[in-house]
Amino acid sequence: MAVEVTDSNYSELLNAGLPVVLDFWAEWCGPCRMVSPIIDKLAEEYAGRVTIGKVNVDENNDIVSEFGIRNIPTVLFFNNGKQVDKQVGAAPENVFVKKIEALL
Repeated sequence: MAVEVTDSNYSELLNAGLPVVLDFWAEWCGPCRMVSPIIDKLAEEYAGRVTIGKVNVDENNDIVSEFGIRNIPTVLFFNNGKQVDKQVGAAPENVFVKKIEALL
């Protein structure tokens, strides 16, 4: 299961030493509901190698503003605390796998 990421813990996660994948979503977002099971599956598959988290955009204004999230779902990919890739909109699992593998 993906980690719940909030305004209060995201900075710590980004600097914990592992690559990080953040899924920005909302309950009312149809495409987000399509991406969510993929994110949860990948969180299990990459446990211990990549931190995969979900950010509820309705509850976490600071992180949404900091990364300029305007459309959801948006998935950001971080390595060494810096954003290195981005996926805007729903995509099939293989797209996310390719981007995660590039972090390793």
